[in-house]
Amino acid sequence: MILATYACFLLVVCSAAAAKEAGDDEWVHLPNKCEVCKFVSIEMKSAFDETGKTKEVIGRNYRFIDSKGAPPIKYVKSDLRFIEVIENVCQRLLEYNLHKERTGSNRFAKGMSETFSTLHGLVNKGVNVVMDIPFELWNETSAEVADLKKQCDVLVERYEDVIEDWYKGSQEEDLTTLLCEKHALKGQDTACLGEDWKAKKKGDQAAIAEDKKKKKKKKGKAGAEGGDGSSEGEKVAKKKKEKKVKKKKKSKAPVEKTGGGASSDEGIQPQVLLSGKKAEL
Repeated sequence: MILATYACFLLVVCSAAAAKEAGDDEWVHLPNKCEVCKFVSIEMKSAFDETGKTKEVIGRNYRFIDSKGAPPIKYVKSDLRFIEVIENVCQRLLEYNLHKERTGSNRFAKGMSETFSTLHGLVNKGVNVVMDIPFELWNETSAEVADLKKQCDVLVERYEDVIEDWYKGSQEEDLTTLLCEKHALKGQDTACLGEDWKAKKKGDQAAIAEDKKKKKKKKGKAGAEGGDGSSEGEKVAKKKKEKKVKKKKKSKAPVEKTGGGASSDEGIQPQVLLSGKKAEL
C-alpha cells in the first residue's frame, strides 16, 4: 500500500515537472474565443433559469413626469433581472477549475480536478508533497480560469445588445447558437461548442458530484410520487408489521373452556404426574 502511494506520488510530480520543463507556453493553455463564448452562454442560461422561478412583482413608481409612475411588472420580465444576470455571469466563471487530465474545452469544469484530488489525498496520508506551487495556492484560481473571466467581460460588453434583444424577445432560439455561432464566432471555429464530457473516471470529483446531485433528485421525485411522502417499500413493510401484530393478538386471546370445566388444552393434553409418591396418593 505504501509503495503504491509513493509510486502514484512520483507519477504525478514527474508529469508536472516534465510539462513544466517543456516551457510555460505549453504548460499554460489559455482559453480560446470559442471556449469563452461556450461557457459564457452556459452560465448565462443557468442564471436565467435560476432567476426565472420567482413570482415576485416589482413596483415602478418613479414619478418623473406625470407623478403616476408605471404599473408593476413581474421580475422575470424586468430589466432588473437582465442587469443582474449580465453583471454577475462572468463572476460565476471563477467557480470553474482547470482539469488538466481532460482535453479541449472539457478541461474547464466545476469541482476539484483528478490531479489535485490525488495530491490532496497524499497530503492527508502524511506524504510530503514538494511542488513549485505552495500548498496554500493549490486551490487558488488558475491563470487559465482568470483569463476566462477576463475575456468574458469583454465579450459580454461587446454583445450586450444581442443578449438584450434575445431576452426581450421570445427566447425560442438557443442562446449559445445565437450568441456564439451567429455573432461572436461567425465564420470562425465553433468545434468546441459540440464537445461534451461523458467519460467518468475513478477519482473524478466533478463527475462524482454530478452523480450525487442526480441521485438526490431521483429520491425527491420518488418521495413526491408516493403521495404521503412514503415509498412503496415502506408501505409493504407497514403491511407486514400489521399482519404480525394481528397474529400476536390472536395467539394471546383467552382459551375457551369445555363443558367439563377444563380448558380445551387440558382436554387435549394429558396431565403428567411429577413424582411417584403423588401418584400413589
